[in-house]
Amino acid sequence: MYKILVRPLLFLLDAEKAHYFTFSLIRFLSKIGFSSIFRSLYVVSDKRLEREVFGLKFKNPVGLAAGFDKDARLFNEFSDFGFGFVEIGTLTPKPQDGNPKPRLFRLKSDQAIINRMGFNNSGVFDAVERLKKDHRVLVGGNIGKNKVTPNDEAVKDYLICLDALFDYVDYFAVNVSSPNTPGLRELQDKEPLTALLKELKKVNTKLAVKNEVKEKPILLKIAPDLTDDQLLDIITIVKDTNIDGVIATNTTIERKDLNSDLIFTEEKGGLSGKPVGNRSTEVIRFLAEKSGKAFPIIGVGGIHSEKDALEKLEAGADLVQLYTGFIYEGPSLVKRINKELLKNA
Repeated sequence: MYKILVRPLLFLLDAEKAHYFTFSLIRFLSKIGFSSIFRSLYVVSDKRLEREVFGLKFKNPVGLAAGFDKDARLFNEFSDFGFGFVEIGTLTPKPQDGNPKPRLFRLKSDQAIINRMGFNNSGVFDAVERLKKDHRVLVGGNIGKNKVTPNDEAVKDYLICLDALFDYVDYFAVNVSSPNTPGLRELQDKEPLTALLKELKKVNTKLAVKNEVKEKPILLKIAPDLTDDQLLDIITIVKDTNIDGVIATNTTIERKDLNSDLIFTEEKGGLSGKPVGNRSTEVIRFLAEKSGKAFPIIGVGGIHSEKDALEKLEAGADLVQLYTGFIYEGPSLVKRINKELLKNA
């Protein structure tokens, strides 16, 4: 139904307008009682789907990637579509509008999206007010820095977000890999990244002791454009800083073998969807093999089918996340993946 009726109508709208319209529609339908209908259609409940990763128990291994619910507005509602966890953000300390519009583009022939949103969000403290309500699903907090914050002061922004979200999310994702904030990817270099993660770990420990709770898992989200040497550095950094895992991968700045019109493929921003699928899986496999599976990996990038999800899990991912595949395939994709996993359980 989604691909036959809903998607064609949404694709008549500008991509960003379609996103906000979808949010409004989901919110409205949930308020008038459709939550139970969505759950009956899409949720697959089975103990065999449960996964325990970095100390958390996930109902199933399929999550919604960051960037979809930036401001933590519908995390509970998205659980009704069968997701085992929802990652909100990227959140920054101060609200920011992001980059000028248009900034979101569909590459239909490639089943892909290019975005240069630029961490548009209402700020971490605004999101916290919504996160105070009860959660029906595990929630990850994806954190970043404001555009106006220079890199040599970036640690402060990440710490503000960590402190604000500590009581309200189940894990943290450190985003230093978006291509849409100038200079952000420079923080992936070994020295600044090590310093950032060590500081986050230190404050995470202090907050845990203060609140008499366990430390929150901290994951690093990396770009698919890193070289093998840089990926080896990532393995070393994860081990040296003792963070809990890696999310592989963010969007790519590569534009290889695309079929869509140049008017779209030459747009600046990060490319997601099918074209990044193979590279994401390569990165997952490299990290898993070279590290000896020393840390958990969340695989994301180009998952548009059950087969795509299984490939990432077989390559070494412990969990997977959807974004562009969810837009092109609809919520039935979550159910199909979980059903396929049960066949192999």
